[in-house]
Amino acid sequence: MPAETVSVTGWGRTAPSVARVVRPRSYEEAVEAVRGCGRRGGIARGLGRAYGDAAQNAGGAVLDMTGLDRIHVIDTTGASATGSPAGGAGSPARGAACGTVLCDAGVSLHRLMEVLLPLGWFVPVTPGTRYVTVGGAIGADIHGKNHHVSGSFSRHVLSLDLLTADGQVRTVERGTPLFDATAGGMGLTGVILSATVRLHPVETSLMTVDTERATDLDDLMARLTATDHRYRYSVAWIDLLARGASTGRSVLTRGDHAPLDALPARTRRAPLTFRPGQLPAAPLHMPDRLLGRATVGLFNELWYRKAPRSRTGELQKISTFFHPLDGVPHWNRIYGRSGFVQYQFVIGYGKEDALRRIVRRISGRGCPSFLAVLKRFGEGDPGWLSFPMPGWTLALDIPANLPGLGGFLDELDEEVAAADGRVYLAKDSRLRPELIASMYPRLGDFRALRAELDPRGVFVSDLSRRLNL
Repeated sequence: MPAETVSVTGWGRTAPSVARVVRPRSYEEAVEAVRGCGRRGGIARGLGRAYGDAAQNAGGAVLDMTGLDRIHVIDTTGASATGSPAGGAGSPARGAACGTVLCDAGVSLHRLMEVLLPLGWFVPVTPGTRYVTVGGAIGADIHGKNHHVSGSFSRHVLSLDLLTADGQVRTVERGTPLFDATAGGMGLTGVILSATVRLHPVETSLMTVDTERATDLDDLMARLTATDHRYRYSVAWIDLLARGASTGRSVLTRGDHAPLDALPARTRRAPLTFRPGQLPAAPLHMPDRLLGRATVGLFNELWYRKAPRSRTGELQKISTFFHPLDGVPHWNRIYGRSGFVQYQFVIGYGKEDALRRIVRRISGRGCPSFLAVLKRFGEGDPGWLSFPMPGWTLALDIPANLPGLGGFLDELDEEVAAADGRVYLAKDSRLRPELIASMYPRLGDFRALRAELDPRGVFVSDLSRRLNL
């Protein structure tokens, strides 16, 4: 099967490491690749959208799973759903249509949208990019703008086929310890080969969107707390360079899938068309200092001012609402050769003072982040290393060459841990190992299951070595 030794990095383009990249094209080749990983082990990789070092393996093997990209079965006959598999928020009403898809782990969410939207179905959860594989979505237990309603991706996975360290393929049902270790387990329990995923019915490929401005962080949190339950999807862009009375000023965007009767007559003729637009790719070489405080400050000012004070019922494409950055191929290049760090944490409800302190510290430090979003999480998910928990989550991109960034983020880690919060492993490339156990209480169970399932340490990554997972 194809293989080459190359430098591998995450989407943030930091902390590269050299590995032997193997590209299996069948389940049999995947088994062969796992058995031939060698003493440095191997880790599965999808489309490389983990920001940090989760899909890297210095000196070992990296299994590029994008060659396993078949959609096997789309079942839209179900009509007796009584709830989500986990029985949590976002469950369909009794009698609602319940579709499922069985596909290989290397199938991207983009491909699923291309195939499913014309049939009137949508993926249950999507992050800020549709260029994520189903295997990656499960391994990172991704979340989206609808977590407060629908939970994370693995809540909608009914079962999966997992290639374990002994070379065996196991069908793993939800609700079992191995499922809960794999959901959010960053590929360390085995290689996901396929999965059956529950789908969400839609009438159109458009969104109906409400937008409003919040004057500061307290105003934003009050609006989200009071009215988020009215929307399936909710997110706030936050200006982390604003200070004083404007600290945390934001643009709040919320919406749902547009019903057919909300579309203009001409659009109703083809209501499920999916045609995401695309701009030219970002140049290969960009100056490292392009996104400094001055340029990001100007962008943030313009972005906040151009947003409407209040606008309701705007129709937007799915790609515009969910994945605006996907319209610029290789947008991660705009940070220059040094790359960037995406820092995301969650702090539970009742700990809002800690969130306020952290936002003030980031604003006072002058971190030039133009991609900063605040969301509310709903009920936590069963994955032992799943990131979401009930509370507030803030994600921000920061140029990696910002002076003193490492020490500053270490201080934020301490504050997050002190507030019983956690950092998202799928975006991490620098967390200190002594903090991981306090952030993820089921870590001991995860380590014990890994030791039993994979005593030789076949599955390993730069992330797992750094954090002793």
